[in-house]
Amino acid sequence: MGGVRGRRGPPPLVLALLVLLGGGPIGQTHCGCPGGCDCDPESALCRGGAGLPRGLPPRLATLSLVRRHIEVLGEGSFRDTPALQLLLITAGHLGTIGDGAFSGLVLLEYLFIEDNDVGSIAPTALRGLRGLLYLSLANNRLETLPKGLFQGLETLTQLDLRGNPFQCNCRLRWVVSWLGSVTIPTEPGRCHGPPQHQGTPLEQLQPRDFQCLSSGTAPVACHPLPLGGSLVLVMAQLSGGSSVWRRSGGPGSRFVRLQALGGGRLRRPHAVASARLGGHWYLGVADSSKGGTSTLFRWGGRGFYPHQALRPWHRDTHLEFLELGGSPALVLCSGTRRPLVYRWSGGAFAPHTDIPHVPDVYAAKHFRLRGHVFLCLTRFLGDAKVMRWEGSMFREVQQVPARGSMVFQPLAVGGQRYVLLGNDYAPSRVYRLGPGGHLEPIQELLAPSPRSFAPISVGHRHFLVVSSFKGATQIYRHVTIDLGA
Repeated sequence: MGGVRGRRGPPPLVLALLVLLGGGPIGQTHCGCPGGCDCDPESALCRGGAGLPRGLPPRLATLSLVRRHIEVLGEGSFRDTPALQLLLITAGHLGTIGDGAFSGLVLLEYLFIEDNDVGSIAPTALRGLRGLLYLSLANNRLETLPKGLFQGLETLTQLDLRGNPFQCNCRLRWVVSWLGSVTIPTEPGRCHGPPQHQGTPLEQLQPRDFQCLSSGTAPVACHPLPLGGSLVLVMAQLSGGSSVWRRSGGPGSRFVRLQALGGGRLRRPHAVASARLGGHWYLGVADSSKGGTSTLFRWGGRGFYPHQALRPWHRDTHLEFLELGGSPALVLCSGTRRPLVYRWSGGAFAPHTDIPHVPDVYAAKHFRLRGHVFLCLTRFLGDAKVMRWEGSMFREVQQVPARGSMVFQPLAVGGQRYVLLGNDYAPSRVYRLGPGGHLEPIQELLAPSPRSFAPISVGHRHFLVVSSFKGATQIYRHVTIDLGA
């Protein structure tokens, strides 16, 4: 941010009041002035009404909107008044400021959005205001601000954020860091919550006051576990080190970093799974580095510690805990080898067999049906397969056409059992789980590049959340239709 530079007139706050009070009686109109506004060639005061006034003189330098009901300021809301130097929106019902709301206002120097109901501001709402000197968002309903909101405001000399119910949590940490890096006069206001920060002025906080669950660089898994009466999160990431976090108290309390995971053993973690074996919790991490080793960790009361190194050098992509013949087992998938089945013996996993005819399996998910164990194997290059455990090895039950698949997932929704196949290069498909583990296609999903499917129930309604690699997350509602009616 630049330093304070000379003003071009009265102080901003005085100038705003002069605009608000100046001019003739409300309701007086001139040629080219909307009803309810008082205009002259360079200024306009509009009081009451809904939406933005249209038909304002295009050469306006100042515009005041008082007690107007405006739900959203969308992109280019003031494109018809590009000469504005001062804009005041006050004492009204403005709710949302969208991306590019002030685009085109390159001459704007004073922007006051005060005493409104603003609860949401888009990250790029202020982009393009390269001459802005004074910004006030005082006395709104803002609980947080999007990261990077003030990016590009190089000429700003004063900022007013007071009177907002800010929640001083990790989403606002960037504001605290930014305030410590600038030298402009600021009224940042106080924290409304959480309890440990309530009433504290923002300028008195430091980034270290926020115990944030930082995802670091390229997170690949966030795995929750209830351990020791509290919730533990395992955060696996490709760089910056994986870590374990523990909630400091009851519901709503923050997470604190408990330990670094792996101590250098993990080079490129790709998937995380957990299981309770022999009265202890174990965590398995598949390592996809060509020089890495997939590892089994054991919970020791104060952290996870290495228990067993699985096969090294195989670029593992996924692992699945299951039970075979009444004893624990583990299936480990690799980008360079056939899936390997481990059996639990003597407090460790020992290699038992591999799964033939399916190289380059990306992931394995299991389900049980009538006492049998089935595996759904997905491959990015090649068809997916359903396998069944036959006592000593897995045998193929069904081959399912797939095109760029990274998820082949069994799940239950609304009392029905399905298997869903996500495709990158073809429509994704829903299969009903039929007798003997055979899959019956019933529906196509147009979700782009799915990466996971999660069932959610709300009362008597059931939904499917589909996260996507190339598009927005989609939510489907589960509907049962009686074809016999």
